[in-house]
Amino acid sequence: MSQQYPLKEVKGDTVCFVPGSPLFSVLMEPASFCYPRLTFLRSPYGQFGASAGSSQDLAPWPQRLVTQRWTGPVDESPPAAMSRNGYFFEESGYLKCDTDDGCEAKEETGGEELFDAVNSSIVSGDSIRFFVNVNLEVPPNAAAESESAGCVLLHTSRKYLKLKNFEEEVRAHRDLDGFLARASIILDETATSLDDVLREMLKHFAEDPENMEPSCNFEKIMSTLFTDSGTPREGNVHLLSDTIQGVTATVTGVQYQQSWLCIICTIKSLQRRHVCISRLERPQNWGENSCEVRFVILVLAPPKMKSTKTATEVGRTFATMFSDITFRQKLLETKTEEEFKEALVHQRHLLTVVNQRPSAMSDGHKSHGPKPLKLHEFLNVGKGISDDIARRFPVYALDFTDGVIGNNKAIGKYITTMIFLYFACLLPSIAFGSLNDENTRGAIDVQKTIVGQCIGGLLYALFSGQPLVVLLTTAPLALYINVIRGICDDYNLDFSAFYAWTGLWNSFFLVMYSLFNFSLLMKLFKRSTEEIIALFISITFVLDAFKGIIKVFKKYYYHGRTGDSYLEKARTDAIPSLGINTTFLMNSSVSRSMSLENQTGTHDVHYGRETAVLSLMLMLGTLWLGHTLYQFKKSPYLHARVREILSDCALPISVLTFSAVGSYIFKEIEMSKFNYNPSESLFVLAPVQSLSIGSVMSAMGLGFLLSMLFFIEQNIVASLTNAPENRLVKGTAYHWDLLLVALINTGLSIFGLPWIHAAFPHSPMHVRALAYVEERVENGHIYETIVSVKETRLTSLVANFLVGLSLLLLPFPLQWIPKPVLYGLFLYIALTSIDGNQLFERVALLLKEQTAYPPTHYIRRVPQRKIHYFTGLQVLQLLILCGFGMSPLPYMKMIFPLIMIGMIPIRYNLLPRIIEAKYLDAMDAEH
Repeated sequence: MSQQYPLKEVKGDTVCFVPGSPLFSVLMEPASFCYPRLTFLRSPYGQFGASAGSSQDLAPWPQRLVTQRWTGPVDESPPAAMSRNGYFFEESGYLKCDTDDGCEAKEETGGEELFDAVNSSIVSGDSIRFFVNVNLEVPPNAAAESESAGCVLLHTSRKYLKLKNFEEEVRAHRDLDGFLARASIILDETATSLDDVLREMLKHFAEDPENMEPSCNFEKIMSTLFTDSGTPREGNVHLLSDTIQGVTATVTGVQYQQSWLCIICTIKSLQRRHVCISRLERPQNWGENSCEVRFVILVLAPPKMKSTKTATEVGRTFATMFSDITFRQKLLETKTEEEFKEALVHQRHLLTVVNQRPSAMSDGHKSHGPKPLKLHEFLNVGKGISDDIARRFPVYALDFTDGVIGNNKAIGKYITTMIFLYFACLLPSIAFGSLNDENTRGAIDVQKTIVGQCIGGLLYALFSGQPLVVLLTTAPLALYINVIRGICDDYNLDFSAFYAWTGLWNSFFLVMYSLFNFSLLMKLFKRSTEEIIALFISITFVLDAFKGIIKVFKKYYYHGRTGDSYLEKARTDAIPSLGINTTFLMNSSVSRSMSLENQTGTHDVHYGRETAVLSLMLMLGTLWLGHTLYQFKKSPYLHARVREILSDCALPISVLTFSAVGSYIFKEIEMSKFNYNPSESLFVLAPVQSLSIGSVMSAMGLGFLLSMLFFIEQNIVASLTNAPENRLVKGTAYHWDLLLVALINTGLSIFGLPWIHAAFPHSPMHVRALAYVEERVENGHIYETIVSVKETRLTSLVANFLVGLSLLLLPFPLQWIPKPVLYGLFLYIALTSIDGNQLFERVALLLKEQTAYPPTHYIRRVPQRKIHYFTGLQVLQLLILCGFGMSPLPYMKMIFPLIMIGMIPIRYNLLPRIIEAKYLDAMDAEH
């Protein structure tokens, strides 16, 4: 419906329209006109209301409106056009220009000339003022060209911030303490515009002698707070760059807390952090989502700060406090700065103790110790085993079909994991089989080690409760075998019989542990203790690698003998420790040395240096290529699927590559290889009846110590495999798996095959190979997070079956794998195993500057000094464990499982006397 208004003379009246809306097109009509004040407006973009004193209703309006003044007669017919475009209004007086003096001056001097209104994004609570310069006399085409020429792009980014946990995050208290020590508080600020308020806050900084910044330009800081800082003239979009506000998600949308605004900014010229809080005298409407601001928090910080001390983190502290409406009401009632500070301290107390928010308690970590174990839990014989079977048996069939049948197929990932696991099982079997061959003088060799690995691995993959755990013979087991061989030599005992009895006693104790639910004791092992043991195992891999390469250098590079006697000795000496026969030294190096002697007449020529140097290159090359390919998935090269395949196959690719380099490219340089003595029969029963009762009882003592090693290793590796961050969903089976390992090693002991138990880091690496991983960025730090894991038995089954088939590859081509390549394998396993080890990460913090500290949970919750104390105590425990586990005294090495057990009372009784229990729990938490 259209309504005609009579022509009349209108002078000194003002009108506001929303630019860019359909209504704005009315302004481009040729006729001059004037509309009364709009008190109710509806548009396709939403509903807005405005009245004489209401600022809230106009909050959603854009911050730029059009103000214009007309003189002369006007035909007031456009209401029809307004109705046509979906806008409705009613007459209710006029919106006056707040610069009346300026208007009159323009009227006197310019007559019909348009005046420049004040550019501002401020909406006052008393009189609504939106100003923008618009020249209505410009033709439509020119106006469009002008608008296009002044267009800029504004990037808006929003991210979610957690409320600060005052109960756990120590930095929250320190931020407030630092503010209270040199508080910058402005009460009842009379400025109405945002720019003026910020200028007053910066002026307060400048005048405060405690906050003096000698090289700081506050005008530059003022411009940095807004988006038009450093932009070209046409990009003069004056909006705040970085703010924090409280929001609440509702059914109808997102509601903003509009009575406070936290402004954060990073300034290079600052020396330290600054916080200023300004309480406005009256609520101010500063545009969308800030329609009744009473509090402004300004946070300034230099860029090179620790991740928990950045402007965002400090702003998060104060934003958490101001998110409470009751607290804001109390601040409005304060009269002095001291009362204001007291309100802040009281609010901190409420957030810390009294009013603990549920969100602050749902961080997913163990804030309290485990429930105390009771005696009846251990006397309930077999309950743990039955519970494990009841938990895992319903999903047993899914262990074979997941990833093969259905929508979420992962056959490609299964194939790459099988290849990785095959090499990860075969190569350590060869390495430790070669070591056992040397220690037992052929009683347990490479062939028997591969057979034991195949049989034990297949049985465990078929019947275990957690098939992602990988069983292997390990360095500590090789150590025990060496000790048993020494005892047999000292007391003239039959090695096969004494080895069998030791293994049988070990299995007996493991059966007892599983029946009486001893795996419940693993609840007492905190994450920190598990990581000490895991890092100890990684160190043993490194030491084994360096011991091997040092032997090579001692024999081939630093040998001090010269002359004919040296050459004669070189022809006749055997090197049993490296598994090299008496003809080994008669290689091309000796021939070249002899020819050099004949030519020069000198006898001072070192032997075999090229063998030593090539061995070092093969070891380091295997490590370099394996780790490079392992990290290749993080690179931008090739397709994502190709990167993933190369990363999963990093180990076999590196081993095969440098085996070819050592055996073919440099075939004239003979390398050390493992011994292979084919056995006539692999399955010969040990003569267990040949030992006396006293010898059997002696074997029981060794079996008990060995069972402690099995118990700890099996359960800790299973715990690391089932860690919450791996997101496994099918449940655990600690008791049943321990019983199964006992039964498997019973058969291995009787037939003289090497023992096996859960291996670290192969088991977590197996989980990682089957995992879908995504990268996430937090405060500039990149984290890898496991999304899901394919829990299957197929990879372990196929890999161990292939290990058994590898008997057909003996002696060639498996004997073409040089020993230095196996040493490189050990280094690769050790390096990849420390990924994610918090103990190693905290040791690395000692070498980093604070600005490079990652924003981990313990950095947020624990004071830095306490972190370093805890790390030092962990390193001390690690050194003690290494002192026993790597002692040159064989019998000293055997008791290091008891040292592992001794870490439990250290963690629960000694460490809380040095570091507060809440900090210990925070550092032992998962995240």
